[in-house]
Amino acid sequence: MAHIVTLTLNPAIDVATSVPEVTPEHKLRCGSVRRDPGGGGINVARVVRELGGESIAVYTRGGATGLMLEELLEEKGLLRRSIPVEGSTRESFTVAEGASAREYRFILPGPVLSELEWQRCLSAVGEVATGAAFIVASGSLPQGVPDDFYARVARLAKRLGVRVVVDTSGTPLSAALEEGVFLAKPNRRELRELTGRKAEDLATQAEAARELVARGRAEVLAVSMGADGALLTTRDAQLRASPPPVETHSSVGAGDSFVAGLTLALARGQSHEEALRWGIASGTAALLSQGTDLCGRADVERLFTQVKAEPLARTP
Repeated sequence: MAHIVTLTLNPAIDVATSVPEVTPEHKLRCGSVRRDPGGGGINVARVVRELGGESIAVYTRGGATGLMLEELLEEKGLLRRSIPVEGSTRESFTVAEGASAREYRFILPGPVLSELEWQRCLSAVGEVATGAAFIVASGSLPQGVPDDFYARVARLAKRLGVRVVVDTSGTPLSAALEEGVFLAKPNRRELRELTGRKAEDLATQAEAARELVARGRAEVLAVSMGADGALLTTRDAQLRASPPPVETHSSVGAGDSFVAGLTLALARGQSHEEALRWGIASGTAALLSQGTDLCGRADVERLFTQVKAEPLARTP
């Protein structure tokens, strides 16, 4: 099976801890701390490896936090290509409140990238993506990077003959879809923004997704719907799958896990129906993990047997 290349321009060290209760002004004594390498594409690469696939992570790193990121990735055993940048790699942290079971997530700003730095990222992707099954471009863009960066990745992928998956939001997402991608994963809000439709119910959402695919914006559109599962649309069919009920410990990385499971299944030549089930199983399994940990293979394989993907009947 060909490898999967992931691209993360704005990676992070994800820190997770807990407190009994979040209160203002007082010092909050935290519980044990967990640190993981994070950011969209890095999370996807971690899950692909966990599920037995081969991935190469391309990402930026800078400063003391960038060195820590390297150490954490080395511990995970990921194949990787890092691009040194002048600014420091960002951190994000998640705090679980014991009293309410709520989860608070704080995302710090990342570095400002120069044109030379983000151009080096494109070049690195081109070097490692020859013969790849997919390029997964995922996550937010740091300051200094043009909004059409993921569209440039899509153009590069077409020259290489590699399918590209984009998971981002806002203008970078719409620019990538204007270029045309193999697969995109908007959520319901992003679907409304892309189509200008209110898309408040499933039928309208399905119609909006079909419109984007018919216009050539994506060959496959996977609309994530949180606890309601996901809707997968191609030119020929629409499939809906819902997650099995589980006890949620942390939602960190659930969307990235979904992308990883879905993409890896497609790389393995499985059907859209099976790929959607693997995506839902992977995203759901991530909810079982503590803090900034991601899904475990045993949980994914167990949940896969519980996920059903059913064709969505088109309303007249």
